Amino acid sequence: MKHNLTITIVLLSFFLLAQITGLWLINSDSKISVDDQGNILVSHGDTSLGERPQTEGFGSFLYLIIGITIGTLIVLVLVKFRKANIWRYWFFLAVWMALSVSIGVFVKQKIIFNYDIAMLIALILAVWKIWKPNIIIHNVTEVLVYSGIAVLLVPIFDVFWAIMLLIAISLYDMYAVWKSKHMVKMAKFQTNSNVFAGLMIPYSMKDAKMQQVNEKSSTAKISKTASSDTKTSKAKPKTAILGGGDVVFPLILTGAVMEALMGKKTIFPDWLSWLNPIFNKMYEHVLTKPEAFMQSSIMIVTTTIALALLFFFAKKDRFYPAMPFVTAGCLIGWVIVLLI
Repeated sequence: MKHNLTITIVLLSFFLLAQITGLWLINSDSKISVDDQGNILVSHGDTSLGERPQTEGFGSFLYLIIGITIGTLIVLVLVKFRKANIWRYWFFLAVWMALSVSIGVFVKQKIIFNYDIAMLIALILAVWKIWKPNIIIHNVTEVLVYSGIAVLLVPIFDVFWAIMLLIAISLYDMYAVWKSKHMVKMAKFQTNSNVFAGLMIPYSMKDAKMQQVNEKSSTAKISKTASSDTKTSKAKPKTAILGGGDVVFPLILTGAVMEALMGKKTIFPDWLSWLNPIFNKMYEHVLTKPEAFMQSSIMIVTTTIALALLFFFAKKDRFYPAMPFVTAGCLIGWVIVLLI
């Protein structure tokens, strides 16, 4: 077992909370309408950041893959030159933007709303998270961050390209952890700089108080910590972590499936359009928003079970790519949803 039972349960609970919160926000943000031909349309308004990227299908897939590639290269450069402070400010901006999207959905539910309120609340939480962190605010904001990313991205993905995205990221995750190991280097860099993009659960409350990295001594401090980490790598891990991608990518597919259940019928691209009638029969009974939320939540259950199996059967002090397991659980849940 990779972590003790208590830590595993807490980590899985935050993962489950992120999936439920994200799916609920996507559902709340969606609008159902009927066109002149009687077709049911699922749409979303602008976010607190404005319009979503004007792309769909393969374009959405390529858009996100390019973004991930560029982001990874930038982080690897920061890791190489140990620029923790640049990483801190860049992560702060990303957190602020993602939080504003998720909080914007909450604010929009009121009769009187203003996206400036969402941006202000998100700014306060982002500053708190980065410069006055504690383990509670870190994980709660992570839940909202990945929910916000899902709200932003799900409307531009259909089921097919969401599946392709999960498969591609799973293959990359295996390569990055087992072959090149650069994912491990990035995780250690983020942990040592006290700014980790993902869920983080300490083994003891003494580890819960994360110390702020001083700008003038951050490079030396991280170097010293990295050296110490190498010497004690065989010791019992003090912190359990789960990368942010392992949280948000399955949520993108779950959200796309939920929207298909509500009437968004385009599942496959034109070159596979002959499959659409087959699968549309499985979606022919259009569900209401609450019904679609409940039925697609089956995927959350199977994905959480798959992640739990990884934690229970993984060995201590070893790094594992979580995405292949998460993807398998998500796809199993999709098949169950289709058969219901």
